Amino acid sequence: MSFEGKCAIVTGGSRGIGRAIVETLAQRGARVIIADRQDELAAATAAEVAAATGQEVSALHVDVADHLSARDLAEKALARLGRLDILVNNAGITRDTLLLRMDEADWDQVVDINLKGAFNCSKAVLRQMMKQRSGRIVNIASVSGIAGQAGQANYSASKAGLIGFTKALAREVGSRGITVNAVAPGFVPTALTVDLPAELKEASLKGIPLGRWGTPQEIAYAVAFLASDEAAYITGHVLSVDGGMVMG
Repeated sequence: MSFEGKCAIVTGGSRGIGRAIVETLAQRGARVIIADRQDELAAATAAEVAAATGQEVSALHVDVADHLSARDLAEKALARLGRLDILVNNAGITRDTLLLRMDEADWDQVVDINLKGAFNCSKAVLRQMMKQRSGRIVNIASVSGIAGQAGQANYSASKAGLIGFTKALAREVGSRGITVNAVAPGFVPTALTVDLPAELKEASLKGIPLGRWGTPQEIAYAVAFLASDEAAYITGHVLSVDGGMVMG
């Protein structure tokens, strides 16, 4: 699976699953832009991955919830890379609490970044992808968007919306050679899960047939496949990478 000659944008690519995706694409030959609002971290990550892979990896600032910022990202990325082949909408946050305790701001921020962010960034790159008559958009959803999760009404809703967005957009742009798919990770050790109570982490294992949490790298492998030429006939699909946690 080679990405030689391909150019990719990964939002939220500075750490966790996003960084693993950046590393995996770069290792296989892609030129990658880390799009993040944490400028120093993004620049440091880009330098580290570039040194480790020998590929061109750089950083650009973006606030995915702001459509003007997303448009600016796409314009700068195109000027830098010359083409846009892959967009991975990975940027996401959690603001977990029970609905009765949830502030409106916690709802809005999660939906704005997790769902509206994918809308903004996808819209920003689509014109170039349509001009090329090729492209891959991979959205990072979640098993919480499939099965729901107590204490995550905002997060689950945003990820369920992202799944619907994936399927709708796939129908719109398929005739232009652009595929749109989603990866739905299960429990993975990242900054989003580090603060989960120990008892919840332990309880989660009982619902996973493989008996363990996944790794960022395992999610990255799934993303790389859906972004590859080998997956050219797959679109509108949601690939659960969750150890069997959610089936059906």
